[in-house]
Amino acid sequence: MKIAIVKKSIITRICALCLTFLFASAVVFSADRATFANAVQRKIPVYKVDTPDKIVSLTFDAAWGADKTLAILDILDQYDIKATFFLVGFWVDNFNDMVKQIDARGHEIGTHSETHPHMPKLSQQQMKDELYISSKKISDITGKKTELFRPPFGDYNNTLVSVCEQMDIIPIQWDVDSLDWKGLSASQIHDRVAKKVTNGSIVLFHNNSDNIVEALPLVIQTLQLKKFSFAPVGKVVYKNNYFVDNNGVQHKKETQQGDIL
Repeated sequence: MKIAIVKKSIITRICALCLTFLFASAVVFSADRATFANAVQRKIPVYKVDTPDKIVSLTFDAAWGADKTLAILDILDQYDIKATFFLVGFWVDNFNDMVKQIDARGHEIGTHSETHPHMPKLSQQQMKDELYISSKKISDITGKKTELFRPPFGDYNNTLVSVCEQMDIIPIQWDVDSLDWKGLSASQIHDRVAKKVTNGSIVLFHNNSDNIVEALPLVIQTLQLKKFSFAPVGKVVYKNNYFVDNNGVQHKKETQQGDIL
């Protein structure tokens, strides 16, 4: 009788251990599957565009000053280049006439938020407010819909990209950082950009960095020698039927027959 009880007890313990192991394995598997799903579903802004054309977009973030902006516009005019300016809402408030100048000279304007916050720290509604208020300020001046957004600090998450999608705004990053904001010399800025630009590149500059006025002509001249042409981001990115891969490269979708949509 005792032997039967002992055997039953051992079997019960073994069954309990098996159930515990199976439960733990299920939890781990679920966690791994969730991690994988999150990785697959990660939303990414556009860093560059997949294109066979030797074309590059020069972009300028404007937040803290404007004393070099006219000089930048003059240089762009000199080389007959159109660029994209990403403006913060409070910059628009402070430099209303400069916004008019940028628009009048044929350049594209996108929003860089209303208050230049770390966007992922905001609620979804706060993100929408940052985009809506700043975009409206720009549109009220230019009469044009604001279609592009550059996240401050390059900081984003899935929620922010989803908000952009809901508002029909394309979030734009960069694949070439001039690092002009770090106080690099004109030649250092030139060397960084000239070395890194490829087809469909988006280059990050700032409108009020230390040596941007001296560096910009050098960059343009070298890229022209390399047979690159220039266009605003909105003229290079795909507006619909596209996807962005895990490296931030925007691609045009293809049909099953291989035709570009």
